[in-house]
Amino acid sequence: MRNQANIKEISTNEARMDEPQPGEKADGALLKHSSRDLLSLPGLAAISLYLLALAGVVILGVAGRHYPPLFLIFAAALIAASAGLLLLLRWAWAMALGAVFLLAVYDLWIFSRLHELPALVQGLLNLVFFLYLVRIEVRAKLRQTVQLKLKSSSPQAVKPHLD
Repeated sequence: MRNQANIKEISTNEARMDEPQPGEKADGALLKHSSRDLLSLPGLAAISLYLLALAGVVILGVAGRHYPPLFLIFAAALIAASAGLLLLLRWAWAMALGAVFLLAVYDLWIFSRLHELPALVQGLLNLVFFLYLVRIEVRAKLRQTVQLKLKSSSPQAVKPHLD
């Protein structure tokens, strides 16, 4: 009888740990902190919109049969990086950093070979976004968010009583 009461108590405690606390999302991130950080870094929102626009161009290119359907993988990665960057996730920062760097190199290479002005403009824009993403302030905000998530989501171990 006593063991059944302990099992029931453990299961209700585990259910409570899974529920988001007031002021935080289901994944443990603090709502107030994330929105403040995003407002203090407006460049992240601009880069996210840029990545979404690039994903849209790729999707339209696949729909118009200008690109092979395999390019939809790139569109999905750009959309994931854009959404994650708005949530201040480190993996999304790394994906966005890689995307804008590779696009900058590609566009500047296209300009050096074909001397097309739009490639130069897009390459320099990607370079500006890259330089913004590597700023210390941007990386520091991402670190603070990760640390807060770790602190707020540390589970308290519930040990069963064995009598």
